[in-house]
Amino acid sequence: MPRRVLQGTVTSDKANKTITVLVERRIMHEKYKKYVKKSSKYSAHDETNVCKVGDIVSIEECRPISKNKSWKVIEGRDRKGKAYEVPAFDPATTVAAPVAAKAPKAPAAKKPAAAKKAAAKK
Repeated sequence: MPRRVLQGTVTSDKANKTITVLVERRIMHEKYKKYVKKSSKYSAHDETNVCKVGDIVSIEECRPISKNKSWKVIEGRDRKGKAYEVPAFDPATTVAAPVAAKAPKAPAAKKPAAAKKAAAKK
């Protein structure tokens, strides 16, 4: 099944490796037969943080990367129309950093009651 590709404008690049893209589309109103603008915001993955606010980008559907992010950037153009390189990102091959296994703590040796009292007096 082909993946959907949408084109929109970057509205936010504050999150690390994530941009928010506003995609506008025109649909014809059923009753009034006039074209109406509809818009949606999508969170997209930008691996190298190369996209900036105001850029026009193409995003492609991919498997979910996080709770709200299931799109990735495939190409971009700055405000002046100059195209820039967006490195390819494949979420299927990217593996999260392994979590270090924690060693179980050894139980602390209990001090006798007399040693506790002596330590408290000092």
